Amino acid sequence: MRGLRDKTILVAGGGTGIGAATALRLGAEGAVVIIGDYDAGAAQSVAEQVVADGGRAQGAGFDVRDRESVASLIRLALEPSGEIDGVHINVANMAILSRDEDVVATDLSVFDATMDVNLRGHVCVTQLAIPHLLKSGGALVYTTSEAAYLSEPTRFSYGITKSGINALMRHVAIRWGREGIRANAVAPGFTLTSAIDAHISDELKAEFLGNIHSPRLVSPDDIAATVAFLMSDDAASINGQVINVDGGRILRA
Repeated sequence: MRGLRDKTILVAGGGTGIGAATALRLGAEGAVVIIGDYDAGAAQSVAEQVVADGGRAQGAGFDVRDRESVASLIRLALEPSGEIDGVHINVANMAILSRDEDVVATDLSVFDATMDVNLRGHVCVTQLAIPHLLKSGGALVYTTSEAAYLSEPTRFSYGITKSGINALMRHVAIRWGREGIRANAVAPGFTLTSAIDAHISDELKAEFLGNIHSPRLVSPDDIAATVAFLMSDDAASINGQVINVDGGRILRA
């Protein structure tokens, strides 16, 4: 892809799954990758893998709920060149998802904890990244979800945050697009990460496969390729869009 080599790209939430796959893909494309994750060891491990594959990367722990922690990660991303050329925000509180029921049954503490990471955290990273992206003419790519527009009987808090991410992304695209910032979002469908693959049955995988229009389930590498494309110069005219990577589960005319 054009325009990724030697650019500094921050992956906020890159220690596992989609974020890790994205960091590895960006490293393979020649970008300098700064990987932040709540699990510092996971972030450092992914960075080491990027380096082992011939790329350049650094990993660090951060807490998206803590503004100073986010600011520290931004400062780390500025160290290689003094600029940040792209930011991929890929954070979500998945540990609490099983307690996110319907709007009546869900305790507000669960709602608040979900909002704190899944939406407020995205706002915080966006606020601190935009001044630097304005200097570089950089790109923001958010991880959203089909849950933003597919209604479910549970996970109402999660769906609200993903809808909010889409609104945030479009706000950034409209507000700063003429000043050189591009903001887009990638919306994964059910994605067969290694963690999920190890814990679900073949029958359940077959059920998920039956809900899409593709011969295989979505992999983290599929999402990573889309994020890399949206970060690249090949996507220079794509702004304010949600790109569904879901094997055709959501088909809209």
